[in-house]
This record gives sequence, structure tokens and C-alpha cells, in this order.
Amino acid sequence: MIRIFKQTIPNETNYALLLDDIEKTKCELQLAYSNFENVVDPDLIDSCIYQVNAVQLRYKFLLSRVKQIEDSYAKNPLELSES
Repeated sequence: MIRIFKQTIPNETNYALLLDDIEKTKCELQLAYSNFENVVDPDLIDSCIYQVNAVQLRYKFLLSRVKQIEDSYAKNPLELSES
């Protein structure tokens, strides 16, 4: 029994951290788009494009991790009822 609780607490903590990272990444993405809209130098435009792409990939990765966690909770309803 105790082992189950030890496993669920880190998962909940990881889930909360992922949600926090998603919020931060959304802010970074808005900033990257803002930078892209305001630059005129071709080298800076390229840099901003790479930055936007990198942040979009990070956002996509974080969303997939959250989906994995949510799917694992849905597959094990006993774990949810004990929380």
C-alpha cells in the first residue's frame, strides 16, 4: 500500500511541473513570435525562425508528456480513487 502512494506522489508532482513548463513555454513562444515580427535583418530573421521552431517543438513534447500521464491515469482507475 505504501509503495502505491510513493509512486503517485511523484507522478502528481511531475504532472504539476509539466503544466508549469507548458505555461512558461507558451510565454516563450509569444516572445519568440514578437521578436520575429520586429526584426528586419536577414540573419536575425533566421535566428528568430529557429527560435520559434525550437519552442514549438518543446511545446509539442510537453503536451505529449502530459497526454501520456493523463492516459496512464485513465488506464488505472484504482489509482485515481485512492488519491
